[in-house]
Amino acid sequence: MVLGSNDQNLKKVCAAFPNTQITVRGSKLILNGDENAFDAVEKVFAEMSRVLRRRGQLTDNDIDTILSVYSIGGESDVQIDADVDPVIVSTPTGGAIRPRTQNQRRLVRASAKHDIVFAIGPAGTGKTYTAVALALAQLRARRVRKIVLSRPAVEAGEQLGFLPGDLKDKVDPYLRPLYDALGDMMHRDKLNVFIDQNSVEIVPLAYMRGRTLNNAFVILDEAQNATAEQMKMFLTRIGINSKSIVTGDDTQIDLPQKSRSGLVHAKRVLARVPGIEFVEFDTTDVVRHRLVKDIIAAYESYEDDSAAQSERPSR
Repeated sequence: MVLGSNDQNLKKVCAAFPNTQITVRGSKLILNGDENAFDAVEKVFAEMSRVLRRRGQLTDNDIDTILSVYSIGGESDVQIDADVDPVIVSTPTGGAIRPRTQNQRRLVRASAKHDIVFAIGPAGTGKTYTAVALALAQLRARRVRKIVLSRPAVEAGEQLGFLPGDLKDKVDPYLRPLYDALGDMMHRDKLNVFIDQNSVEIVPLAYMRGRTLNNAFVILDEAQNATAEQMKMFLTRIGINSKSIVTGDDTQIDLPQKSRSGLVHAKRVLARVPGIEFVEFDTTDVVRHRLVKDIIAAYESYEDDSAAQSERPSR
């Protein structure tokens, strides 16, 4: 039911449009209050109904995503289960992963045309998830022989030898988001088989040195925490018939203050290199909880204000 158990979905929509009184009577929607919101409210309910018809269920995450798209000031470019968007990869439950925002679509197109693509933007915009889906699609189509997923283990200072356990035990905390993304797209048993067969490899960036990766789809995640030297090392691992997507958020750099972020450096050095494409994501691409977009905007505003105050001459 669109309204949800005990009208929970309706209550969420009402909370998202506090200046609009929303009443549902049978199949009729009665709106009073802020007329500027009427069109957005109607679109929210229409999208909720469409998702329910197609999937047979309507989750809290679906509601949050729809509200983040169609609430006042939202970017209506996001679509859930949009028929016009191609399926990147199918899920074990029979679902389909598609690009859901304009910049996710740009990432899909860029990956088809270019061997190296940078996807840069804030958290929650689907950069990594889309990149993993593209890699899995290439593997299933046998266009590549393996997927290599990598992240810099900044919190451990890349000094993984001091941590207990084998390599998998050492790096799991840093690579868990990559496992989770793959786990959404294939059965866990199948994923374990791929890992055992070395068709899927998930490694910290420190272990990429000295390798040449042919016939592979290589993803570097959280690239803002790679140094300039590490970024150069990673990009020069790419071999024959290989593709790479580098994802990161250049506003969330966790490196020591004196270190250069390899992502920021690469934007300057590689911007005009043929065969390399940069796709910039922003808050309109956020597809997590609807508050994520507001949180990002609040931090950006605060940092801009702080920077402006620091530039003012003292009296």
